[in-house]
Amino acid sequence: MAVVQKGKVCVTGAGGFLGSWVVNHLLSRDYFVHGTVRDPGNEKYAHLKKLDKAGDKLKLFKADLLNYGSLQSAIAGCSGVFHVACPVPSASVPNPEVDLIAPAVDGTLNVLKACVEAKVKRVVYVSSVSAVAMNPMWSKSQVLDETAWSDQDYCKKTENWYSLSKTRAESEAFEFAKRTGLDLVSVCPTLVLGPVLQQHTVNASSLVLLKLLKEGYESRNNQERHLVDVRDVAQALLLVYEKAEAEGRYICIGHTVREQEVAEKLKSLYLNYNYPKRYIEADGKVKVSSEKLQKLGWTYRPLEETLVDSVESYRKAKLVD
Repeated sequence: MAVVQKGKVCVTGAGGFLGSWVVNHLLSRDYFVHGTVRDPGNEKYAHLKKLDKAGDKLKLFKADLLNYGSLQSAIAGCSGVFHVACPVPSASVPNPEVDLIAPAVDGTLNVLKACVEAKVKRVVYVSSVSAVAMNPMWSKSQVLDETAWSDQDYCKKTENWYSLSKTRAESEAFEFAKRTGLDLVSVCPTLVLGPVLQQHTVNASSLVLLKLLKEGYESRNNQERHLVDVRDVAQALLLVYEKAEAEGRYICIGHTVREQEVAEKLKSLYLNYNYPKRYIEADGKVKVSSEKLQKLGWTYRPLEETLVDSVESYRKAKLVD
């Protein structure tokens, strides 16, 4: 792909936690942005209209991933597409095939078909480290790179429906790109934290941190957490879009840290929240590396900055006192 012109791009799921930051970063770099949301008039997307340059450069489209025509309208005339929208469950899923897997797989293929039709130059797809690491073959001592894929049968057997949906959607996306010649690059973030721009809904990954502040658990497993800042993920998406040499998949991780360390760091900064009372040691997880992304020029911010900015944004959104 040639060096990118600052043209028109489309962001699916523009009103979500990551989507909002992607829109923000694109506007700050003078792109014209088509953002897909479920209902442009809904108050929960008001934060997008307040972003710097949104008045001139952002247009919201009503779209549903399973409604092909709505995606066509949003993607028409765009030279790039950031496919961020995806169902992420915050609780158990009664009917995974219908609630999670069909929207993830069919929705992604609909986006890609519309991209081929609109002659889009490059598509950046947000996958997940869940499509990399869920595999009984990997040992705890391994450091996984982009060649690793989660095992779909294992995801089914362990009822890890989110991992299954991301793995199937990403692998089918690359198969589709191969068949059609579409230029597709994917980014696989770990657990995404950081400040929320959206004021009316709480996304699943932010809930992880909010619960550490509020729930007052008697005990928690001191599990390893792979963390990355939402602003650094947005930056990674722009980087793989704009760098002509970007190709294939990119794992996106900032920090590997035990949960107890996160809780203690928060407690040293904000004493008065209801933290877990004690931690029980837990096994380590497989390691993942963002070396490939860093070679492209990606950097990530210190963990403390992410934690402070997260909590301050939760206060502003009245999610915590």
